[in-house]
Amino acid sequence: MAQSVRILGTGQLLDLSRRLRSAGGPRLKANFARRIRHAAEPMHRDLQSTIRGLAITSQGRKSGSRGGPSPTTRPLRATIAGAIRISVRMGGNPGARVWVDKDMLPPDLRNMAAKINEGKIRHPVFGNRRRWAQQNATPLWWDKTVRRHMPRMEREVARVMDDVKNDLS
Repeated sequence: MAQSVRILGTGQLLDLSRRLRSAGGPRLKANFARRIRHAAEPMHRDLQSTIRGLAITSQGRKSGSRGGPSPTTRPLRATIAGAIRISVRMGGNPGARVWVDKDMLPPDLRNMAAKINEGKIRHPVFGNRRRWAQQNATPLWWDKTVRRHMPRMEREVARVMDDVKNDLS
């Protein structure tokens, strides 16, 4: 679902985090966090570009239907792309996380990323709750993009962990 992706190395990452804390090297910690963030940035950018370019189609207007300008000026896909965030934690639960920050979205769009990921968007026509429309998008846009990046991310995190372990030795 289009909520979050976490790269967490169960034992190894926790052990490395403890060793970094005991070594007390803020430079080493900062370097580790920077490199983990750097490993997650291609996925972050790809998720943003995927949602920006995602095709959303509708059923089309029925005969006799009137159209009109959208009541909102918000670009839907750009708004969701701007809410995709990345964070790196070094504390008790170390790892990288890429997620859709719902606080960055307007209240009426909080669940929209997950709905688009399902492939079907049902909404009132121009705010009229008696008339509804359905639009379709490519399903699993979030899941497919994440799956495509996971092997590279896991290799990169393992490489960073090995480098930091070597620095600690």
